[in-house]
Order: sequence, then structure tokens, then C-alpha cells
Amino acid sequence: MAEYADAVPSLKIGFIYNHEVPHQVAHTAPILKELLLRYPELDIDVLASTEEQTQLVKSGLGPELVKKTGFIDLEVGKADRGVLKAANAVAPARRIAILKNNLDIFRKYDVFVVPESTSLILKSQFGLDHLKFILTHHGAGDRSVTEKESIRDFDFVLVPGEKLKKRHLERGLIRKGNYAVCGYPKFDFVPHTPANMNFFENDNPIVIYNPHFDPHLSSWYEMGTDVLEAFLNAPDINLIFAPHIMLFQRKLHTSVEHKRVKYRKSLPKRFHEAPNIHIDLGSTKSVDMTYTRSADIYLGDVSSQVYEFLERRRPTVFLNSHEADWAGNPFYMSWTTGPVLNGVENLIETIREAEATHDKYLPAQNFAFEETFEFFDGKASAVAADSIAEFLKYQSCAEVELEAAE
Repeated sequence: MAEYADAVPSLKIGFIYNHEVPHQVAHTAPILKELLLRYPELDIDVLASTEEQTQLVKSGLGPELVKKTGFIDLEVGKADRGVLKAANAVAPARRIAILKNNLDIFRKYDVFVVPESTSLILKSQFGLDHLKFILTHHGAGDRSVTEKESIRDFDFVLVPGEKLKKRHLERGLIRKGNYAVCGYPKFDFVPHTPANMNFFENDNPIVIYNPHFDPHLSSWYEMGTDVLEAFLNAPDINLIFAPHIMLFQRKLHTSVEHKRVKYRKSLPKRFHEAPNIHIDLGSTKSVDMTYTRSADIYLGDVSSQVYEFLERRRPTVFLNSHEADWAGNPFYMSWTTGPVLNGVENLIETIREAEATHDKYLPAQNFAFEETFEFFDGKASAVAADSIAEFLKYQSCAEVELEAAE
């Protein structure tokens, strides 16, 4: 591809981090790091809407690469903050306002790398037609949300493995030449996270309970308090309660897809005081694999973090709180990797038996993990960076040819 090399630097590239919480950072920051290392001629900035996201990106890059990277703060106008605080309790109002209020900044760029689809409104609603968008995804779960129609609107898509590649192709969301299978860059962002960190003053088994926030699919609304109560009454088992980081960001959760709205209750004080329960409602440890690498058993519903847990094969248990007819349904493939419970009556008994019954589920765990993630001789983030570079070279070459034709 040497014939395109001189054209690449002419494109101005932005990595956008536009969220209230930092859970998407680890999905793109490793790719940013590899692009900076492997293609130092590229003109790349980081555009972030919170200081927490900025600092997490910087921690992944290291001081030398931070010096070589531009950092842009994306802010909401002061007059809008009060209104947005209320609106953001039920919808992503702040994210949309960030995009609208920073158009002068965004129009200076040619390409954006994003882990979400909201940024596409820069083209569809705000008139920045010249922009090219690269999607990295921010997870590799099974839910139907992985087949969003908006994926079709991206110019280039990074796919973690065979599972989503098949689904995207079957739905016509990606096409030959506009995607690359790159594995899971998040595994590269947090290789330093030690397993079995000392969250408890004993050697008892550790369970992570990781409910999703979706008001239809999550086990929290119907079963969550009963789950914590069960562990409160089983002091010989340690519990890390680390829900999806969005669950406790809002009181009211809506699902357009499933047409459901549910109110999230506050967490009773007694659970915070239990010596065998460690609660984290949204620190970086809840999104950087600290807990999924520290636990012995996974307990959840539909969160894609189960696949991060299965990086090392260990027992999993699932809660079916919405009466899903899940067997044979690809949207519940992770539920083949462990027992599925329709209530909490036998939860502790199932947890106690999880290690002994694990071998029964090991073939399904191997299959689900290998379908979800592609692995290469090198790092996934390096494969993703090279794939993006090829896309940029093609785009730059096409622009040169278009200018010559004009």
C-alpha cells in the first residue's frame, strides 16, 4: 500500500468519547494507541465530553503518546445544563446537545472513530455530510441491539468475531470492503488488571452479579433485591455487585426496542454494610475488567461482560426474569454456558454447585467464546489499527482521484 502513503496525513481524524460514563473508552483507546505508534504521520485528536473519559484515555496511552495527541473538550452551553440534567434522567439528551453545540469543532474533521451510533446525527441531522464514520462497537454480546439498522450507515465497521460478522452480513448491515474482523481491543487495554484482587478478608468464593440496565431484559428490577438478600444470608460466599454502569445513572430506564419503562429503586443500606458484599455502582473498576477477572463465578442476565468473564473459563449462572423462550435463540447464546434460573429460590444452591457442574458447560463456553472473538498472532488493537489505516489510505486516494477528475 506504499502508493497511498503520502495521502494519509491529509485526513484529520477524531476519536469521539461522548457519554456520561466511561465504559466505552476501553473499546477504542487501544486502537488509538496502536495508530499513534504504527502511523505517527496521522493527524489524530481525542474529543471527549467528560474529564473522566479524557483521563482514562490518557492512562491507556501513557505520557509519551499523550504529548503527541490533541485533546479537545466538548462542552454543553451553560444555559442548557439545568434542562439537560433533568432530561438526561430518561434519555441521552446531553449526548445529543454535545454534538449540536460543537458543530464548529466537528466540521474541521474528515473521519471519526466512535464506539456508538448517536454520533451519526452529525451527518443525518446536522449537515456534516463530508464526515466518514468508523464503528468499533462497545461490547460483543448477543442481544438484538447488535443488529441495529444504524450500523448500515457507517463507512467502515470493526467486527470482533465470527458471530457478529455473520449477523451483520445476513442483515445487510455490512458489505464487502467496508468491514474488518479485528478481535476485541479491550483485552489489550487492561492486560495489567490482576486477577483475584483482595476485595474481601477471606478466601471464600467470589461471585460477580452483573445485571444489565435494559428495563425488559434486566434481572435487577424483578429479582435484584432478592439476589442481594440471598447472598446476605450466605456469608460464606462473597459477592461483588457491579451492575452495568448505566443502571444506577438514571432512576427511569426506557427501552424503545421492547417498549418498556421501569423505575429503578434505590439500593437498601443494609447491603452496603454487609462484609461479604462489595458494591460498585460505577467506578472504572466496573468497566475495566477488574471484577470479571477477580470473580470465580459470573451471575447475570444479558450483559456482554459475560464474554469478558469467559476470557478464563469459569462457571456462569443466569437469571431469566422476563420469561424468555431462550433455548435455540441466538440472542441468548451466552445462556448456554451455564444454568438458567427463573427465580432466586435455588440461587445459592446453584452457586454452591457451580464449580462441580462446570465441566458440563465447558464445551458451550468454548464455542460461544470462539464464535464471539477472533484471535490473531498479534494484538487485536494492532489489527484494528492496520485495518483503519487501510481504510484511510483508500479514502485519501479516492479524494485525490476525485480532485484530479474535477
